[in-house]
Amino acid sequence: MLPSDSAWLALERPDNPMTITIMLRVDGLTPGRFREFLEVYWLAWERFRCRPVWRAPAWYWEKDPTFAPPKHLDVALDRFEPGELQNWVSERLNEPLPLYRPRWKFWLAPNARGGAALLLRLHHCYADGLSLLGVFDQLCPASPRQYPAVYGAREAPELGRWFSSAQAWLEAYVAEVAPVVSGSTDDPEPPGKGRVGKVFETGTRLVHDISELLVSPDDTPSDLKRPLLGRRNCRWSPPVPLAHFRDIARATRTTINDVLLACVAAAVKPRLGMTPEQLEDAVLHAAVPVDIRAQLPEGVQPEDGALGNCFGTVFVPLPVDGHSALERLFRVKHETRKLKKSWQPGLAWGLTSCASLIPEPGRKPLADLFFRKASAVVSNVPGTPETRYLAGCAITEQMFWVPQAGDIGLGVSIVSYGGQVQFGVVADESVLPDPSAFLDDCLNELDQFPGRS
Repeated sequence: MLPSDSAWLALERPDNPMTITIMLRVDGLTPGRFREFLEVYWLAWERFRCRPVWRAPAWYWEKDPTFAPPKHLDVALDRFEPGELQNWVSERLNEPLPLYRPRWKFWLAPNARGGAALLLRLHHCYADGLSLLGVFDQLCPASPRQYPAVYGAREAPELGRWFSSAQAWLEAYVAEVAPVVSGSTDDPEPPGKGRVGKVFETGTRLVHDISELLVSPDDTPSDLKRPLLGRRNCRWSPPVPLAHFRDIARATRTTINDVLLACVAAAVKPRLGMTPEQLEDAVLHAAVPVDIRAQLPEGVQPEDGALGNCFGTVFVPLPVDGHSALERLFRVKHETRKLKKSWQPGLAWGLTSCASLIPEPGRKPLADLFFRKASAVVSNVPGTPETRYLAGCAITEQMFWVPQAGDIGLGVSIVSYGGQVQFGVVADESVLPDPSAFLDDCLNELDQFPGRS
């Protein structure tokens, strides 16, 4: 198993499982249709027939000799009302996945009010959110009469190729840097020009970004940093037109992601348990996943449609001491611009990948390096602008909930699909007993911005 995948097994804790949860509302989906879809299309990815197993000193993918699709699908025939459905999803989210089977499972509620609800829970070691988005993009065409054209992948050993490519990239970089360090380069140009200047600039930037990641302060203790109970609740908001976010971003010269993070900052503020004086000095970050596929060396980059984890993390300061919606928005904009130009996502990906390669006693300091620097995980996944179809049935909504690692107990997810945006939140009961009120505050913040039509 690749280090970037096995890391999520190494970092898992009993009170904070590394499991992604996805819900689709699929109009008219029946158990019979979905069983056929599951066996023909979903299982075309061979990894879904495998389970992760530990054989010292590493994790491996092993085919489940007793694999049977019915063990990975439960059907609930209840006619869930909206509130009942949210409670049902929360209960499923707390169910542990068996360790002796492939670590994923579907639940289908075909009679739920408003359309069938299809729920998937899958361990993070199989794939990240963008990989799963790619899977559903292949399996869910834009027409009910269209069949998936290209789908599936064999599970082939990749570790040797991965390490060879990474080693070749590192050797090439060292070969370029060594003459500069030893002073034997023939480049006559001063630093700032030519190859010498490029290497000097790259090295300086790398040292700066590593130092900034290591010495950045931990988050201030707050009510979001309480010891976790291991029981979580999830909720999701009604759809909001994506055009509203675009209007705000256009009027303020920011991005949609800036607007989303500003909404999260506003909703977090009253839940920290701090006085106004304490808020002035508070340090609070959101851990935001960032896709780094395009930045990886050739040979390490995953192929299109491949499963796996290829994202880093940036720690965005949340302006919880901001006094207005616009102040929070422009401060988020300032911080995200700086982080976009940094190497922090790649460094975070590399350090996280080391988790499964180091002994157990050394993992806690590595985990603390990340998890003490954030109080929430905020993930934004862009879906397709047009309606997609699963087994010939229209997908009317998409929602997912991110896992939180270490002692982080709050996860906020934002999904755009079919011209709509929805907020989702999952939280440990100790840090956020009422996720619905948190979502209301996120939506109320939107009304404070100019430009909304």
